[in-house]
Amino acid sequence: MGWDPAKTGRDPFLILSTQGGMRADDGTPVALGYHTGHWEVGLLVREAALELDRLGGLPFAAHVSDPCDGRTQGTTGMFDSLPYRNDAALVLRRLVRSLPTRRGVIAVGTCDKGLPAMTMALASFGELAGAVIPGGVTLPPRHGEDAGAVQTLGARFAHGLVSLEEAADLGCRACASPGGGCQFLGTAATAQVVAEAFGLTVPHAALAPSGQPIWLDVARRTAQAVHEQWREGRTLADVLTQDALENAMLAHAAFGGSTNLLIHVPAVAHAAGLVRPTAADWRRVNRAVPRLVDALPNGPENHPTVRVFLAGGVPEVMLHLRQLGLLNGAARTVVGRTWDDLLDEWEDSERRHRLRERLREQDGVDADDVICPPERARAKGMTSTVCFPAGNLAPNGSVIKSTAIDRGSLDPDGVYRMTGRARVFTRERDVIAALKGQEGEPVVEGEVIVLAGRGPLGSGMEETYQVTSFLRYLPTGRGIALVTDARFSGVSTGPCIGHVSPEALEGGPIGKVVDGDLVRIVVDTRNLEASVELVGHGDEAWTAEAAAAVLEERPMNPAIRPDDALPADTALWARLQSVSGGLWGGCVYDVESIAAALGAGAVDTPATDNRLSGSLS
Repeated sequence: MGWDPAKTGRDPFLILSTQGGMRADDGTPVALGYHTGHWEVGLLVREAALELDRLGGLPFAAHVSDPCDGRTQGTTGMFDSLPYRNDAALVLRRLVRSLPTRRGVIAVGTCDKGLPAMTMALASFGELAGAVIPGGVTLPPRHGEDAGAVQTLGARFAHGLVSLEEAADLGCRACASPGGGCQFLGTAATAQVVAEAFGLTVPHAALAPSGQPIWLDVARRTAQAVHEQWREGRTLADVLTQDALENAMLAHAAFGGSTNLLIHVPAVAHAAGLVRPTAADWRRVNRAVPRLVDALPNGPENHPTVRVFLAGGVPEVMLHLRQLGLLNGAARTVVGRTWDDLLDEWEDSERRHRLRERLREQDGVDADDVICPPERARAKGMTSTVCFPAGNLAPNGSVIKSTAIDRGSLDPDGVYRMTGRARVFTRERDVIAALKGQEGEPVVEGEVIVLAGRGPLGSGMEETYQVTSFLRYLPTGRGIALVTDARFSGVSTGPCIGHVSPEALEGGPIGKVVDGDLVRIVVDTRNLEASVELVGHGDEAWTAEAAAAVLEERPMNPAIRPDDALPADTALWARLQSVSGGLWGGCVYDVESIAAALGAGAVDTPATDNRLSGSLS
């Protein structure tokens, strides 16, 4: 390979990345990547490798690339999105074990499933030195729309809100730099934040602007940290503790992070051998922690993620959490120091003051308006992040990003209240057609879309951003709510309830709702209490007892079944994660639970679907 033979006796270190596409030496594309988030991470790999070589290590590199959730929204490609995360984590673990002399592992990733997979894989090796390099963020356009808004161009074009020429122009302007994750605090950005809050990155690493010198500096610092970690005999087990897990949950709440991390954080905890958080744990944390970050898509001012980085990123938020008495300051990070030590240094650091001043000079923005002190956050009307609606349609719980409900939809007491006529769908594309007015009766203001049968067993638990973006960006969608057993993109906002459990294909009552039912949604954004319930049909109102009796007697909607295009391996993933703790357990593979289920004959294939058994024979 051309490596100096005299150096091959050095101690080896493995750098894993989600690199996608291929670029020439001058940066021009030879082959396209699926998305910006994996396009430039090879530059981080190179920088870390050069630094390891300088330190006397022997760098190895391998990659397991990742798909683009934005590219697959509204298509059958989304059926592979969440299962991909488990598959990638498995392959990444095998790659680590396949280099048996490795002294440490550096994991480079950016986006929605690639970075959680990296973090899960790294967390499995508590005996090794290791760290995460987040892939950073794409710069926003000076004139144009962010990457979340441009994904709605199709729906807006269908309603005559933009011309074809305007759509083409906006699409081409959305990304002002060629690499990094989306400019909003969606799943990719939240996964970076959570990795840093876990202590798995060097300080002030998440959300760095891709391609910039400060971004490459993260790679160099990480290589130094992992090499020093190994020399001093420290390991990832010193970092991945229950206190670190709590800090990750605190940061998620303070940032107003994506609800997808309610799946990924338990998965990382499981990989690290920690106690997985329950819905009760998430509820406790979100009641205690105010949202402090004003960023896309939560508002109110919707700053892009690069401004969050310039305002201080994770260390700045952790500083506020410590002042509130919430942070586990004794938890250690991969640099071998506690959060208390790091924050003492951060508060008066030149880096902090320089970047905050640059934000003011360059964008005219006060850093405290991006990462707000608690009093300022309250004055701006920023509420806590998520709550968990229960009720007769979600007896095992559900999720809503309550902080992202438009304030104009709330009553003076901070409560969202809606009772609407149910419009029942079992396929996302049928919802989109109805919202666009292309097929059948259009969905109108005051109705509740019930999209059932789209959980893990039905579609691999697809994201439904094609629906939620319509409800946010089109005027006709503002008075419509959504209830589904699928999940949402991290950029979704509004009265959208997802993760409804049990899912319809596990007998959940969401699969028994019919057109014309009355569905009542109540979300208290201040006290984080919420419910989603069947309360009547047509002009007839029912008591809770009567509604429960109706649901008990009704048959399941006969249209609810696994999607015809559901891949066999996704069907396998759905069954294995179901017996491993399911949605609230992180949709993981738990070997002991799977072995017990197999022994008891609890994992089998549907009698109506022979694809799975045939593909594995």
